[in-house]
Amino acid sequence: MAAQSEERIPVIVGVGEIIDRPKEITKGLEPLALLEQALRRAEADSGGKLLGEINSLDVVNFLSWRYRDPEKLLAQRLGISPSHCYYGPVGGESPIRYLHEAAQRIARGECAVAAVCGAEAQSSATKAQRAGIDLPWTPFAHDVPEPKRGAAFQKPLAVALGVFRPITVYPLYESATSAQWGQTPREALAESGALWSTYSDVASENPNSWLKKRFTAEEITTPSADNRLIAWPYTKLMVANPTVNMGAALLLTSLARARAAGIESGRLIYPLGGASAEEPRDYLLRDQFYESHPQNAVLKAVMDLVGGDGKKFDAIELYSCFPCVPKMARRTLGLGADVKPTVTGGLTFFGAPLNTYMTHAACAMVRKLRAGAKLGLLYGQGGFVTKHHALVLSRQASGEALAQDTSVQAEADRNKRAVPDFVTEAKGKATVESFTVIYGGRNGDIEHGVVMLRTEEERRTLARVPAQDSATMAHLLNMDRTPVGSLGDITMAEDGVPQWRVG
Repeated sequence: MAAQSEERIPVIVGVGEIIDRPKEITKGLEPLALLEQALRRAEADSGGKLLGEINSLDVVNFLSWRYRDPEKLLAQRLGISPSHCYYGPVGGESPIRYLHEAAQRIARGECAVAAVCGAEAQSSATKAQRAGIDLPWTPFAHDVPEPKRGAAFQKPLAVALGVFRPITVYPLYESATSAQWGQTPREALAESGALWSTYSDVASENPNSWLKKRFTAEEITTPSADNRLIAWPYTKLMVANPTVNMGAALLLTSLARARAAGIESGRLIYPLGGASAEEPRDYLLRDQFYESHPQNAVLKAVMDLVGGDGKKFDAIELYSCFPCVPKMARRTLGLGADVKPTVTGGLTFFGAPLNTYMTHAACAMVRKLRAGAKLGLLYGQGGFVTKHHALVLSRQASGEALAQDTSVQAEADRNKRAVPDFVTEAKGKATVESFTVIYGGRNGDIEHGVVMLRTEEERRTLARVPAQDSATMAHLLNMDRTPVGSLGDITMAEDGVPQWRVG
């Protein structure tokens, strides 16, 4: 086989991160400024002069501020005119997708230098709003539509019951997966606490983390005044923390251009390949909630790149918006409960700059590989266990051209079983498929429970469990026996919403 041209071998050459904690609210940096600073730091990290040569620029979607064409505004700040200049949709997997696609672009010979970057300034934006302060930033683009999220893709009944946001949808996977694995709720919570404690350990040692503190498993899972329950079984310390000011960027180029720029070989990290797949945006159109076929297909594909063994990755970043995601992923990878699932610190403790956490994770992975790790796995996820993308990085080139067709959607779809019809009205007996309990405000009172049900006709519906139904609520919150699979009665409430009662 002919040797690969070094002009077609993509390498990551620079990483840059910035964390902004202004003493005065008005001194906080806006997202555009954070992006620029992160890119300049990435260039400095590379040791070369590459910013002026960027011909591919991907900007991760941000939600803390709104601009018209932020990718073009950033290019103007940098004095560049890249032929590929892109600002994408919402999605926590998007940084990995952009990184992968940038590497593929270089492998095709379409560009020599590429950049991927993202930033959020939610902490400053929130503080300014609460204080009634106008920030001296680029004027907020009120005429630009808000990005589509959550409720835009969900059924009206899901919205009416409050299960249309990440914090209330992911618990449906948590309940279903733990039941499928034969765990009691107590055992599942213990696993989540131990896993999240590991994330906090890594975050405490990462200089770029927002929250540099170690937490024990008990501190994470035990409700308190500072750690209220939000949606069963998740407390505040088990969910993503978006109130941060952060930016991150990566620079890629060809091996030939890196050598010409005098970049040291020890700083070069090689993308070896990856995979992507997704679920329907409407989560009620999925066949079940105890596994994700796209996640399985993506992770099995990247394992195949390294000989089919997940243990060959000596550095891993498993997306961590909520505990069910890395718990599912580590099982697919064949890794034990003692897995070290992060090089960054997780979205609770490192911080959750919304869609761009995995940009920071990629930066941390590059540093980890430069420090001696051999194979790194970056797994990003977006939506409600919806969009999945994984990428393998290495200290050494593979010797093979980077694959261009990396979708494993067909494999994911092949494993999908029949999807039950969804109904908004039902009566009679029904079995719990999954559930959560939603808590309100800072006093920790229960608002209501939500059960996903299968009717006697094998249709799917959602139903409310009123907070006042103490017997059914106790059944849902039993720590020693899962309610998944239990039978009860559906009735229609006066407001037209199904209600469920155990018995």
